[in-house]
Amino acid sequence: MKVLMVLTSHDQLGDTGNKTGFWLEEFAAPYYVFKDAGADITLASPLGGQPPIDPTSDGEDSQTDDTRRFKGDEAAQKHLASTEKLSTVDAEGFDAIFYPGGHGPLWDLAEDADSKQLIETFYTSGKPVGAVCHAPAVFRHTVRADGKPLVSGLRVTGFTNSEEEAVGLTSVVPFLVEDMLKSNDGKYEKADDWADFVLRDGNLVTGQNPASSASAAKELLALLESKTVASA
Repeated sequence: MKVLMVLTSHDQLGDTGNKTGFWLEEFAAPYYVFKDAGADITLASPLGGQPPIDPTSDGEDSQTDDTRRFKGDEAAQKHLASTEKLSTVDAEGFDAIFYPGGHGPLWDLAEDADSKQLIETFYTSGKPVGAVCHAPAVFRHTVRADGKPLVSGLRVTGFTNSEEEAVGLTSVVPFLVEDMLKSNDGKYEKADDWADFVLRDGNLVTGQNPASSASAAKELLALLESKTVASA
């Protein structure tokens, strides 16, 4: 079982002068869900190497069991520090793809041609595609074989407009995840702000926010395992 995890390389929070990147919990929780299930994990990012961690997600108030586990895991830290360059990664040989969030993907992965091609290849091949929190931004330009937006007609979730408002970044981000998914004809659903909420529709798995990270990964894993059983 081979899982590709794709992280942002973008570290600037718009014109604020503040740093951003990926949200640590949204990487750590899925990473260990996949690792503990015996998956062979490949990490990639647009620029390769060490992807930027959103400093807010690394603060004491944002720590979880998974982030603490990561901080004590030298092998995982070395793995993260040496992500492969996204343009060199081929979908062939992977069983699923998963995108951790953080604000960074809104700027780079949402517009990245290599990411777009990978997602479309995975999806049209019937392989599970997952994204959590801000990472559903990566579906902004993706399309299906019929030319329609990939999320069109599918139940999807992602960081809510009200959650973005709560963190004070509505006017900073290049677009709102909720609005984009709706404009692409996705059947957008959400739970209460900051609640654990995950949707699976066909081969697509989306999670609403950081609290949904582990659940989204588990849902992707369950989907992957069901396909393995079906093909046995």
